[in-house]
Amino acid sequence: MPTSAVVHLIDDDDGVRHAMAFLLTSAGLAVRIYESAEIFLAALGSLQPGCIVSDVRMSGMDGLTLQRHLTKMGINLPMILVTGHADVATAVEAMKAGAIDFIEKPFDDELLLAAIRRALDQFEKKGAREVEIAHIRRRLQSLTPREREVLDGLVAGLPNKSIAFDLKLSPRTVEVHRANLMTKMHAGSLSDLVRMVLTINMPRVN
Repeated sequence: MPTSAVVHLIDDDDGVRHAMAFLLTSAGLAVRIYESAEIFLAALGSLQPGCIVSDVRMSGMDGLTLQRHLTKMGINLPMILVTGHADVATAVEAMKAGAIDFIEKPFDDELLLAAIRRALDQFEKKGAREVEIAHIRRRLQSLTPREREVLDGLVAGLPNKSIAFDLKLSPRTVEVHRANLMTKMHAGSLSDLVRMVLTINMPRVN
């Protein structure tokens, strides 16, 4: 099991959320808690690798909807769904959508812990690459069209002056766009930026 992995626990019931968090931390697992699926989605930019444990029935976005949403976004962290209102149709839907387990409340503590260990082992086998790629793609989506053009020039190995000439901009404007995109991409250096782009094999802007 990866020691740096985090269990992302999503439940809108304060008592259940804190009781489960206590159980998991007592078992030596790192836990990050969220009061809703929406709060979890808002934190995707800083998402740490690991697995997700989510209640099915929550106010706002429910667990199944969250699972489908993450799949569409290309975020494939192993997911365990927990519910106090289990039915066969919901369980089948969850498993078909990729959930690795569907647990009915009240559950035995060891049952949940065993499911989480399986999820983290599965994540370790897949590696953190998928998570990294998902992060990079989300950051790319935050760039403006002009920033994407500047990025394309940088990845092509062009200096700022050449990029400015090609885009009919001033060198200073290119510098501003470059600084902005470096910040949005969380890149500490040009080589770091290029590595990110090459990691997902992003097509160049035409």
